[in-house]
Parts: sequence; C-alpha cells; structure tokens
Amino acid sequence: MARTDADVRRELVEERGQLIDAVGTLRSEIKAATDIRGRVRANLPAATAGALGLGFVAAGGIGATVRRLIGRD
Repeated sequence: MARTDADVRRELVEERGQLIDAVGTLRSEIKAATDIRGRVRANLPAATAGALGLGFVAAGGIGATVRRLIGRD
C-alpha cells in the first residue's frame, strides 16, 4: 500500500512535534547540568563545611592549632 501525500505530511508534522519536544528536553537538561550556583545553594551546608575543612588544612591543620594553643609560635 502506497503512502499518500497526506500520510507523508501527517508523519512530518508528528516528527516535527517530537523533535521540538526533544530539543526542549535537551535544553532543560543542559540548563540543569550547568547550574552550578543552584547546586551550591542546594548543598550549602556541605559546601561550607568543605570550605572550612580545606581552609583548616591549608592553614596547617591540627599541628598549627596545637602550637598556637600551647604558645609555640
């Protein structure tokens, strides 16, 4: 059975709609994947703790803290 012009047009319209949906989904997924500010905001307590821990280690960690507490500068 041969396809008519109307069948081909209908299929094109359906495929165009599917393509538009796919592009919209892809855009939203890309936006979500690249939203660093939103990720940090969602994980702010963990990000803060990590930054404090990294600062502590960079400043000398426990050794520097003990030296300061016992008065050896």
